[in-house]
Parts: sequence; structure tokens; C-alpha cells
Amino acid sequence: MGKTNTTMDQWKRNSILFLGSQSVSLFGSSLVQYAIMWYVVLETQSGSMMTIYILCGFIPTFILSPFAGVWADRYDRKKLIIISDACIAFVTLILAILFMIGYESLWLMFLIAAVRALGTGIQTPAVGAIIPQFVPEDKLVKVNGANGSIQALVMLLAPMASGALLGLASIEIIFFIDVVTAAIAIVILLTFLHIPKHEKAVTEEPVTYLEDLKKGYLYIKNHSFLKKFFLFFALFFILAAAPSFLTPLQVTRSFGDDVWRLTAIEVAFSIGMMIGGVVIASWGGFKNKIHTMTLASFMFAFLTIGLGVIPSFSIYLLLMGITGVTMPLFSTPSTTLLQEKVEPDYLGRVFGVVGMISTSMMPLGMLILGPIADVIAIEWILIGTGILMFAASFFLIGSKVLVDAGKPKENQV
Repeated sequence: MGKTNTTMDQWKRNSILFLGSQSVSLFGSSLVQYAIMWYVVLETQSGSMMTIYILCGFIPTFILSPFAGVWADRYDRKKLIIISDACIAFVTLILAILFMIGYESLWLMFLIAAVRALGTGIQTPAVGAIIPQFVPEDKLVKVNGANGSIQALVMLLAPMASGALLGLASIEIIFFIDVVTAAIAIVILLTFLHIPKHEKAVTEEPVTYLEDLKKGYLYIKNHSFLKKFFLFFALFFILAAAPSFLTPLQVTRSFGDDVWRLTAIEVAFSIGMMIGGVVIASWGGFKNKIHTMTLASFMFAFLTIGLGVIPSFSIYLLLMGITGVTMPLFSTPSTTLLQEKVEPDYLGRVFGVVGMISTSMMPLGMLILGPIADVIAIEWILIGTGILMFAASFFLIGSKVLVDAGKPKENQV
């Protein structure tokens, strides 16, 4: 009995330490992300420059994700997270020093965005793959849900804190804060978090990237569940581009270009995500995780249509908040499902593919929908994408392979 309690205490302790370290690091990173974005906007007021900045923040992650997936399967995942945090902090420190001595250049901002994206590309598969190493399978939903709530809280606080700091101090102060938060996260991981290496990280096998990538590709190809899962995942992110990226533009066109309105929709969405994270962490979702994802997908579809037809801004804000609630209801069971169903040796590569999809499909959606938004009213785009999402949700619930994969182990055929 004592041993069981010790084991229980150990995974809880590790979860708190890990999520705490990642939250501290994420907060510092988010401060810098907003500070750089606002710097580019205020200095250039150029849509082209913003496009370059966004591409610098997406493309490196997309390119590196498959290789980072191989590293996450081959090497100590905790060390990978520490190394990526340290590299990002070092580059941010250099940028802060350059700004302090008066060397302020726009290309430096693009460079730091690209380097931070590389760090994210390394970190994402490692974080997704390491959690099952210290969290019992039946507690994964709770921990992933809690992680989602924490991330939503950071999303809520970071832009407000970054704006306040920019009003009180220079941008390099924010860079130094990010260095400090990264250092705190690294110390927590190095000193307090003890996680045994996974089996592949212990063996002294030479890393053959092409061979490992090929094995990862074949693993996904030979699992019809993963193929269909990623197909829907990609479609979901393409369609989610409309409510994610076009709603600020819609608000300025249809309700007014007041800054408080744009802030309000961001705050409403973040609060909704926090609530959704708490709900899924405490509820756990339906026994079949695909059913929970389907519920979230149908809700997201109806809410997207609602954002296209509601004439009242107050009701629009309410819908935006509920839309935020749906995101953890979708992402938490999907992440947990992969952690449960994918063999530990392939988790890094599978989460590498998740990283590629999540960093490429929404920009691809914007390449399609962005130009259309200059010709067609955004309201009609939201209604159209909502209807397509509604139809796609039937694919999710109608796939026997996906529904079977979503069942608890004891009920699977």
C-alpha cells in the first residue's frame, strides 16, 4: 500500500514540476512573441512585413518537426527540452544585448522568430512524447487537460503583461525576462524532475535519420487509425483558419476598429480555453475519446456559423468564449489518444507529424481564405467553413477505425 501511494505521489509530483516548468518558460516566450509582433507592427505598419514574421515563426518548425521527432524517439527527451530552452534563451540574450547597445534592426526580429520556431520544433514532439513516461495512462486526460488550462491562462496574461511592460520599459527588458524564465524552467527540470530515460534513449544505436524517418512513415502508413486521424486533423486545422485568423478582421469591419474590441475577443477566447481545460480535466470526456472529439467538432462548426450570422457584439463575444471552450475538448482527447495508442518508440515521430500539420495547415488555410476575404464578406466565409466542418464531423464519428481506436482498451475489438 505504501509503495502504491509513493508511486501515486511520484507521478503527481513529476506532473506538477513538469507543467510548472513549462508554464514558466511559456510565459516568458509569450511575452517576447507579443513584444516582437507589436514591434514589427508599430515600426512598419506593413502587412508584408507581418507576413514575413508569421512565415519565420511557422516554416522552421514545419521543416524541423520530422527530424525532431526522430530525436525525441532516439535521445533523452528531458535533455532535448532543456537544450531547446537553453538555445532559445541564449539567442534571446544576444538580441537583448544588441538592442541595449543600440543595434536595432528588423531582420534581427525575423531571425529571433525563426530561431524560436526551431526551438518549438524540437520541443513539441519531445513534450508530447515525454508525458506518458511519468503519467499513468488513466491520468493522461487529467494532466493534458490541466496543461491546456495553464496554456490558456498564459495566453490570457501574456499579451496584457507584454503590453504593460512595453509601456513601462524598453523591449530588451522583456527579452531579459524570457532569459530568466527559461533559466528557471531549466533549473527545475535539471534539479527536481527525475524521469528515467525511455528504452531507445538507453541503447547505443547509431542514428540513421532517413531510415528512422522511413520507419516512422511506414508505421503511420500501416496504421489506418493514424492515417484517418491525421487526415481529419489536417482538415480541421484548414477550416479552423477562418475563425482563428479572420475574426479580428471581421470585428474591425462589422463592429468597429476599436482596440478594446480586438482585445475583448482574445480575452473571451482565452477564458473559454481555460474553462474548457478545467472541464475536460475534471470530466475526462466520454469513454470513447473519438466521441468527445466529435462533440467538440460539431460545437466548433455550429459556433463558426454563429460567428457569421450574429449581429450583436456582446453575443459575438459570448460565442467566441464558447469557441474557446471547444478547443481543449478537441485537443486533449486527441493528444491523449495518440499517447495511449502509439508505441513508445514511435511517439516522437508521430508528434513530429502533428507539429508539421498544426504549423502548416492553418497558414495553408489562410493562403486560400485570406484573398477570398477581400472579395467575399467574412461572414459568408465563416458560414461556409462552419458547414464544411459540420459535414467533416460525420467523417470522424462515421469511421469505424477511428471509433474503435477511441474505445477504452477493454472494449476494443
